[in-house]
This record gives sequence, structure tokens and C-alpha cells, in this order.
Amino acid sequence: MALIQLILHHAKKYWHFIAAVIVLQLLATIASLWLPSLNAQIIDKGIALGDTDFIWRTGGIMLAVAFLQVIAAVSAVYFSARAAMGIGRDLRRRVYRKATSLSTLDANNFGAGTLITRGTNDVQQVQMLVLMGLMFMVTAPIMAVGGIIMALREDAGMSWLVWASVGLLAIIVTILVLFLLPLFREMQERVDEINGVLREQIMGIRVVRAFVREGFEAERYRLANRKITDVSVRVGSIFVLMFPVIMMVLHIATGAVLWFGGHRISEGLVEVGSLTAFLQYLLQILGAVIMGVFMTMMIPRAVVCAERLKELLGATSDMSYPETAQHPTPAAGRVEFRNVTFGFPGAELPVIKNASFVAEPGRTTAIIGSTGAGKTTLLNLALRLFDPQDGTITIDGVPVRELTRAQLAQTMSLVPQRPYLFSGTIGSNLRFGRPDATDDELWTALRVAQGEDFVREREGKLEGAVSQGGTSVSGGQRQRLSIARALVARPRVYLFDDSFSALDVATDARLRAALPSATEGATTIIVAQRVSTITDADQILVVDDGEIVGRGTHEQLLVSSPVYREIVESQMDAEEAA
Repeated sequence: MALIQLILHHAKKYWHFIAAVIVLQLLATIASLWLPSLNAQIIDKGIALGDTDFIWRTGGIMLAVAFLQVIAAVSAVYFSARAAMGIGRDLRRRVYRKATSLSTLDANNFGAGTLITRGTNDVQQVQMLVLMGLMFMVTAPIMAVGGIIMALREDAGMSWLVWASVGLLAIIVTILVLFLLPLFREMQERVDEINGVLREQIMGIRVVRAFVREGFEAERYRLANRKITDVSVRVGSIFVLMFPVIMMVLHIATGAVLWFGGHRISEGLVEVGSLTAFLQYLLQILGAVIMGVFMTMMIPRAVVCAERLKELLGATSDMSYPETAQHPTPAAGRVEFRNVTFGFPGAELPVIKNASFVAEPGRTTAIIGSTGAGKTTLLNLALRLFDPQDGTITIDGVPVRELTRAQLAQTMSLVPQRPYLFSGTIGSNLRFGRPDATDDELWTALRVAQGEDFVREREGKLEGAVSQGGTSVSGGQRQRLSIARALVARPRVYLFDDSFSALDVATDARLRAALPSATEGATTIIVAQRVSTITDADQILVVDDGEIVGRGTHEQLLVSSPVYREIVESQMDAEEAA
């Protein structure tokens, strides 16, 4: 049912291609069914009576019919491919949009490996079924029904051979499908698993090599590879068994026709031409059944893939965005948390507990705390990557739940803890948040982010190539480019998630000195590990175990917050801090 719904939903816009395929396949099948009858007439009337004119005339008709059959078949394949590829394209687009619209929690629940598999392999299986279905499933029933009618027309006395052969093949196909359906489901799960393992190993290759775990990871991949190999071998074993059995039925049917037909010829019940035509029709019928068998073998896997795609496309998220703007896009950028509490699903305790603070425009708010205290989670909540269980988050008094995705993107820019660059050029990455930015604006942002020097030294400068993930540049360069990307977007709220950790002290100092003029009038929220990065902040929030346990300036917190003082003393002498 899921497969049918999925195909019908995407086939509506290609109905003209599908209609053309049906008409062309019908013409090709009729031509194919007519040829054995014409051949029988040549044998019985032309050769038997020595009528050369009849042979030439009928032979010419056969050539014309065969030419028509070829043209119709080729055209049907073309239109089938157009329809199937179009359906596959639309389905991939829907899967991509759904996958990118999922909330962070929903995407994590599915997993990156299975999302990749569903958007590629699963769609391909459905697409191939549509292609093969249009090519064969239209032809097969017409040829089977037409072949039975024409065979009975030639010799009704041997009709039992047709029913026996078709019935035997139907039983074989049913048994094979019952075995294949669970195997195909398992195969797709194994594809998910091996994709997940491979993706994890590629993403974590540095960690693997640093800890010399190549052998362990190779064993993990070997086990995942072995699992999918075992399932594929079992599926292949059934396919290997299928074709010899089908060919055996085909040859037995051919032998039976010749045996019983020979007796009927000797008894004068049927002519040689009619027997030849009956044999050809029987072979066409069995050929149609074999096409059906081939398609039936594809259906179980496509059904499994369709169910997986429907599961993804039907996934609902508790995070929804307004389709149209209900409020003006925030112009000032005043961020306020009011009694915000958030916990991950399944966690025993919340990550953020009753957090309240205000980040004012034109001022810098810093967040500091121990590892795992919930600092990054606060930024993710502001960006609405997660929704809090309790409390509200507003920008200029408007709840973030009531802002569209576009409004949030225009209002905030994030420099993540682990900066990521996309394959392309330095310029295309910097323009990610504002495609219409000029080269001068890019150079200005790079100058503030302390990245101008190394970009000018690179071949191509702004047009210099960047590999996927930014692996063609160093960690510090990647971080500076990520900061410049946020500056180019010119949002009202800047979110820096420990974005200066890969910079040396001198570069960090120069960047912090240049940053206020570049972000003048905007709200700046900085998550930091180094106290030296945030000593000049207008407001510092001290987070401990998900709670804001202190707030104030650097000097005020040294006096009032034991947690902050402990952090400071762990990084520098108390006298130096004062």
C-alpha cells in the first residue's frame, strides 16, 4: 500500500508520459501477437500450396508489423525513462527537504546513515521499479491475455498446457516472494548499518589514527560488510534457483507442445502452421510470466524501501515554523530567556534549569562554565535548534516560536564550536548567509576575523578552492573563516560558541579588539572557555550544572561568585585576574 501511494502521488504530473507508454506498449504487444498468426498463414497457405505471391505479400506485412513493433517498443522505453527519472527526482527532492526540515532531535533519532540511504538507495529502488514496471508490467498482462486468446484460437484442444504452465510458474513465484520479502527488509537495514559505520569512520579518521584504532575499526567494518554480504548471498541464492526452475518449466512446456501437437497433426486435428503458432504463443505467454516474475522479484525490495520513505516523509516534528511572517523581523536583537528549562528526551535530569537572562543590543553577554554545564545548549535554544520544555525565549519581545526560519536566519548568525565549511570557494562560503555581499565586504570581514593575510596568500584568493568540511585549511584558518562568514551576514544577534579556542593568544586579542566596531549596535553572545576572552564583556553569566549561578562583570564576579573565581584561578593567578 505504501508503495502504491508513493508512486501514485508522484506520478500525477507525468500522466502524459505514462499514457504514451501504455498506448505504445499496446501497439507493440498487438504487433507481437499478430506475427505468429501471419507466420502460420505462410506455412499453411503459402508453402503448402506453393503460393509465392502470398508468401511475399504476407512476409511484407510481417516486416512492416515488426518495424512498427520496434518503433513502438523503443518509444515506450524512452517515455518510461522520462517518467521514472522524473518521479525519482521529485521523490529525492521531497526526501531532501524533509530531512533538512527535521529538528535536530528528530534527525538524530533517524541517524545520518539511514537518512543518506533513504535519500539515495531507497529512492533508486522505487525509481527502478517504476521504470521496469512501465517497460514490462504494461506489456506482460496484455501479452499474457492476448497470447492465451490467440493460442486457444489456433488450437483449443491443447489449452490445458497453457493453464498448467502458467499455474506452475505462479506457484513458484509466490513461494519465492514469501522468502524474499523479509530478506530485502534485512538487506536495507544492513545498508543503513554499513553506511553508518563508514560515515562514522570517515568523520572520525583523525581520532582513529591518533589512538591507533585502525584494526578495531577495520574489524567493525568487516562485520558490517559480512552481514550485508550474507543477506545478499541468501537473496542471490534464491535468484540463482529461480531462473533454472523457470527455464525448466519453459522447456518442459515446449516439449509437451511438440509431443502432443505431433499426435494431433498425425490425427489431422491441427495443421503444422497452427501448431507452430501455438508454440510461439505459448512461449510468449511464458515470456510474459517470466517478465512478471522478474518484476515480482523487484517488488518486495521496493515495498520495503517505500515503507522506509513513507516513514521519513510522514515524520512529524514537535517543532513547526510559521509559513508566513506573523511579526516584523526583529530590528534591535534584544534576546530574553524567561525561566527556560530543557532536557533531552530520555534524560533523567534537564540540561538547562530555569534559566533567565537578557542580552541587550550593543552589549556583549558572555557565558562561561565547566564542560557539560549547558553553555552550547543555551545558544542552540536561542537559535531554536531545540524547543524548551518550559519557559519562553523572545527576540525583541517576540517568541522565537512565532518567527519563520527566514526571520531567524536574518536575525541571528552562529559561529559553531566546530566550524564547518562547504566545498566550493572561500568567497562562496563567506557569502553563505548573504549571497549578494560584495568582495569589499568579504575583505572587511576577513580583516576583522584576522583571516585577510592567509587568504591573500592563497592561490585564487577569494576564489581559492575549499574542500568539503574545510579540510584544505587548518583548524585556526577554518575558525577565522567561520567568524568572517557570520560577520558578512550582518545579523542583529551574533552567537559565538567557543569560537576563539583554536586561535593563539595574540590573534585572539587582535580579533577581540576589532570585533566591537564590526558588531556595533548588535547583540553579541559569547560562549568561552578562556577567561581572557570575556574579561571586557558587559555581562558574564556563570553556568554550573545547567543553572545560572552568577552574573555580572568580571570584577563583580571575582567578588560574588565562587564558581567563577575557581575558573579564573585555574587559568591565571588571582592577582593577575584582578
